[in-house]
Amino acid sequence: MRDVIMALIAGLIVGMLFKFLKLPLPAPPVFSAVVGVFGVYFGGVLLEWITKIVQH
Repeated sequence: MRDVIMALIAGLIVGMLFKFLKLPLPAPPVFSAVVGVFGVYFGGVLLEWITKIVQH
């Protein structure tokens, strides 16, 4: 959980820095894009989980 909190804090700092420097944010502006990124990650985790179950 500490990693998640640290990543959130780092993301907030980077987001504020980019906004302060008037740069475009380095993140997808649409919620569906964020959900898509989560889906890619979750798909990888799910495949690892299924692979471990099948091998045992």
